[in-house]
Amino acid sequence: MSDAPVPVESQSTSSSTDTSVVSHVPKPETSTVTADQPTFKVYKPSHVASQAPPPPLADDYFTPTAADLKAAQQTLAARTQALVNAPLELRAARETREQAKRDRWPNTTIRIRFTDRTQLERTFPSTSKIRSVYAFVRDSLREDAKPIKFILYQSPPKRDLKVSDPKVRDLSLAELQLSPSSVLLLRFEDESLNGSSVPAPLHSTILSQAIDLPPPRDYDATSASPSPAPTPALSSNTASNSGERKIPKWLRLGLKK
Repeated sequence: MSDAPVPVESQSTSSSTDTSVVSHVPKPETSTVTADQPTFKVYKPSHVASQAPPPPLADDYFTPTAADLKAAQQTLAARTQALVNAPLELRAARETREQAKRDRWPNTTIRIRFTDRTQLERTFPSTSKIRSVYAFVRDSLREDAKPIKFILYQSPPKRDLKVSDPKVRDLSLAELQLSPSSVLLLRFEDESLNGSSVPAPLHSTILSQAIDLPPPRDYDATSASPSPAPTPALSSNTASNSGERKIPKWLRLGLKK
């Protein structure tokens, strides 16, 4: 019998699971994450390139309305005010703000994306450190891949979350601005394990539980507005039928000075 990690979820579906093997899966550091929550989820690679392109947006989407102008002005004013007041913020005020975040988001969902787009997800207490995420990922790898070093990072902009970095290792997931949920990318030091055509080196017992990634929410179908705002991915890559790239609202505002 292999001593590879077996997800706790499998205990409910198989009465023959070896509890001594399950104990290797990292447990939450505190009781914030309830016991009835799944230990993790694993999603099959998503094939975005094979999906049909979205339909072109209506022409009126690229024309800013009065509400758009007002919302943009309010956002800019709020950001400017925050930058002005940041140096004057007292330590007590910062601590109060951070505590409010922890109270609002006691748990943090981290999704690890491998180079083949397989995704491994788990919920941690927001007070956990990044080393807990590393331990969970390493314990989920095949035996031959466990000794190989890897780095978790965000992109864009690129931000390495190294355990060796004192500015990272001593901060909680909430303090690292990963709450309430974040997607982290993974790269191995051994380049042979990287690449879109290289299967994620997860243990077979974990890969066997992979499910399809849920489809993105269709905001056009759920919104009652006649001109719903699309997701950023759509607005940044969609062109007109004639092949000419249209200018989004936020960019057009800068051109009309």
